[in-house]
Amino acid sequence: MANGHSDHQLPSPMAAGGLVPMVVEQSSRGERAYDIYSRLLKERVVFMVGQVEDYMANLIVAQLLFLESDNPDKDISLYINSPGGSVTAGMAIYDTMQFIKPNVSTLCVGQAASMGAFLLTAGQPGKRFVLPNSRVMIHQPSAGFQGQATDIDIHAREILSIKERMNKLMAHHCGQSVEKVEEDTERDNFLTAQDAVDYGLVDRIVQSRDEEIDVASGGESSESGSDSSSD
Repeated sequence: MANGHSDHQLPSPMAAGGLVPMVVEQSSRGERAYDIYSRLLKERVVFMVGQVEDYMANLIVAQLLFLESDNPDKDISLYINSPGGSVTAGMAIYDTMQFIKPNVSTLCVGQAASMGAFLLTAGQPGKRFVLPNSRVMIHQPSAGFQGQATDIDIHAREILSIKERMNKLMAHHCGQSVEKVEEDTERDNFLTAQDAVDYGLVDRIVQSRDEEIDVASGGESSESGSDSSSD
């Protein structure tokens, strides 16, 4: 995960010529067309796809806040397929997940690497899922700086502070010791779906929609809200 900022990318998989499928619904009032992601938002499904950066984070945060205002007692599903990206952008999403009242269930589709893995494990305990052939990768933050020696030293100390903070948060969510997380994130660490479960990054592998619904059905009410993080 990078501490800098990357080029803007939309949070939806729009790479195929920038085209987004449209869904047409019919009602007594006639027809209404939605883009596919807006239609899924009605089902309280939020997609986090692609590079984590400020524009994507703002859209994810806005969707989470909207769904909270729509129904603060109903779960939100966050589907993640991301290679990671900006730490500050990712932390905006993370803090919002912990801040809002609804439980946020997470599901890894394809890959959750770097900041993507961090947000995957930050979902509501018991409701963090991974598909069988998805990959998860954890590692320490990275950054590049240039300028005066004093400024480089300041930035180096900042990235080390971020690393320490994120290791503590990941240890909290995974149920691991901070020392183990530090050791395991020293280099790129790729995990299979089962490895991610064993490590505590997610709670279970799901192979069908029914499995996810069976687990989530017991948590439609979120009296305690999202799990709060502490050092």
